[in-house]
Amino acid sequence: MTSVLTPQTCGHSRATSRPIRPGSTATCAACDEAVKFAARVRQYQVIANVYVNGSWIRVEHFHPECYAEAKNPYGEPTD
Repeated sequence: MTSVLTPQTCGHSRATSRPIRPGSTATCAACDEAVKFAARVRQYQVIANVYVNGSWIRVEHFHPECYAEAKNPYGEPTD
């Protein structure tokens, strides 16, 4: 018998902290500046999956300091 696995979704907005990868073209949702990779410096970004009424709508990227200044709009970032 074959079973089909469906992805599990949480249905609510959440944030996570991740390293910035080379070639990243993300723009910070708070300050509209680029979230840039820098060689020899391990920088992080906050990535938020945004849900509305239980449905995924978009991904938002933030500089960690911008996310903190915005008072963690999608909760405390997980690692």
